[in-house]
Amino acid sequence: MKPLRQQNRQVISYVPRVEPAPPDHALKVEGYRDVWQLRGKFVAFVLIGEHFRRSPTFTVPEAAQRWAMQIRQDEEVEE
Repeated sequence: MKPLRQQNRQVISYVPRVEPAPPDHALKVEGYRDVWQLRGKFVAFVLIGEHFRRSPTFTVPEAAQRWAMQIRQDEEVEE
């Protein structure tokens, strides 16, 4: 019988992309501080220092805003 998962497989975690600004074709979502709509999905852009951090894509804007709030909290702790 095969094992359920590979034991030595590396865990892949998401590293936020660093961008100069949200793209021009992104649409700002009303009612949310950091959420933009790109190609039908929701993405958060958080300004950290001089650059924006981009979240992974989400299907609901609330999830993108939660990601942005978490990034803000993490950055405040590190600084």
